[in-house]
Amino acid sequence: MEYRYLGRSGFKVPALGFGAGTFGGKGPLFSAWGNTDVEQAKRLIDICLDAGVNLFDSADVYSDGASETILGAAIKGRRDRVIVSTKLSLRSGEDANDVGSSRHHLIRATERALKRLDTDYIDVLQLHHFDAMTPVEEVMSTLDDLVRAGKVRYLGASNFSGWQLMKSQSVAERYGYARFVANQTYYSLVGRDYEWELMPLGQDQGLGALVWSPLGWGRLTGKIRRGQPLPASSRLHETEGFAPPVSNERLYRVLDVLFEIADEVGKSVPQVAINWLLRRPTVSSVLMGAGTKPSCSRISVRLAGALMSLRLHG
Repeated sequence: MEYRYLGRSGFKVPALGFGAGTFGGKGPLFSAWGNTDVEQAKRLIDICLDAGVNLFDSADVYSDGASETILGAAIKGRRDRVIVSTKLSLRSGEDANDVGSSRHHLIRATERALKRLDTDYIDVLQLHHFDAMTPVEEVMSTLDDLVRAGKVRYLGASNFSGWQLMKSQSVAERYGYARFVANQTYYSLVGRDYEWELMPLGQDQGLGALVWSPLGWGRLTGKIRRGQPLPASSRLHETEGFAPPVSNERLYRVLDVLFEIADEVGKSVPQVAINWLLRRPTVSSVLMGAGTKPSCSRISVRLAGALMSLRLHG
């Protein structure tokens, strides 16, 4: 497995990571993604570690915290072998302060995440969105306190605009606080908004991209083709309303080229799509996931092995 620096830090992460959004299966979105339990999660983590994938990403809102709980149980006894990444700041409870990036919520949400993950520290803690109601100085000073306390090692953001990231970095630089080194972002061949502003900002500010949904919300799995109906097994039937939009014609134009390249090089459509991402500027790690259908483990083994040996040109 190739390891890359996480942005402008001295910390290395695998080029491929695993997203734990399928752990737990609670709620309308996450139940459609998967309902992986602890034993299944242990098996998936075994597969990942055997392939050199040791970065596991979650969030406090994934299945109402169940994702973190299952991930914590699945890595028990091997915490020193894994990199734990999680996110917070979206609403995670009914209390008026169970949302946002206030000092109160960041500290309490971090403590809760540590308890669910059953760990003393989080390797990469990311804000799940920008909180326009809390002064940036309060946010960055609180995150710096968490780093200095040893509860968090590296910081990142997700779903921030360019100016929001830049303002956060500027405040951190002004006061000597810990800076963001990661930006968890949606990026795929059918979703390239990241390139407009966030990619050049990442290059300038030393932010490594942790890419989620690299197959365009399941559109680039190779199961969808021009002139054919959406497969009955596709999760898009249940989750397309949550997905970043893309026109059918644009999707089919991309797929036409992907199938042509895949045939030419003897690889799968997902391999070509992920290989493209791995060669893009600022990308530190591409996050993949797996559900719990009967063939899931076999598919995961083949995918991990194939990606390890992926060698394409251009």
